[in-house]
Amino acid sequence: MKVAILAGGKGTRISEETTIKPKPMVEIGDRPILWHIMRHYAHYGFNEFVIALGYKGEVIKRYMVDYASLNSNLAINLKTGEISMNGGYKPDWKVELIDTGAETMTGGRIKRLQPYLGDSTFMLTWGDGVSDVNLQELLAFHRSHGKLCTLTAVRPPARYGYMSFDGEKVVEFQEKPQLAEGWVNGAFFVCEPGVFDYIEGDETMWEHAPLEGLARDGQLMAYKHTSFWQCMDTLREKHILEQYWQSGQAPWKVWEE
Repeated sequence: MKVAILAGGKGTRISEETTIKPKPMVEIGDRPILWHIMRHYAHYGFNEFVIALGYKGEVIKRYMVDYASLNSNLAINLKTGEISMNGGYKPDWKVELIDTGAETMTGGRIKRLQPYLGDSTFMLTWGDGVSDVNLQELLAFHRSHGKLCTLTAVRPPARYGYMSFDGEKVVEFQEKPQLAEGWVNGAFFVCEPGVFDYIEGDETMWEHAPLEGLARDGQLMAYKHTSFWQCMDTLREKHILEQYWQSGQAPWKVWEE
């Protein structure tokens, strides 16, 4: 089963990082967040990726082309130019990198991936968010209801922490609790090819007419995920993810080294 990842947006809300690279290449622990997302999928057995490129797509192409050599020990014969690689982590992934236009909207990017995704069920997510969602359980839920699309519904982290008091004394401070109520679209979709019929063209936002149409037709189901989920829309959120990673307790790191 193929995994479609949208990696073409400009990331204007994290422009401190994205003036020189696309948002999926912003690093968490010296690795692009795109790598973290792909490791998550590969852990559950999904290792065929179709990545929709747009803004600064050449940066992602260069990273993928150079991946094996950058993550291996190299022996170089300077006379012949022969290079051999030893050791390092070389994942068994197949990656297709597809230019989908610099200004194409999310729905349009998905539509442009149709020839590469074929006529079978596929996974879909964005290149800027991580989670510990069990992807095999997500797929099983999708197959159980027979509808065209499943999205992962999450309770978003609150923007600000909260405090508990004993009189004027702070007795508890929680940095980023999950909201007690209210669900949002956390991506991590499972889709049938029929979803392409809901996308008109390049100007279509997946989050608007297609999802609204699927919901109206009773073809959109929600897999409710109550554990960890975090997008990386801002520099503050990048720092939050970096702190998790540096602590050695990153909730989305479900794989073993």
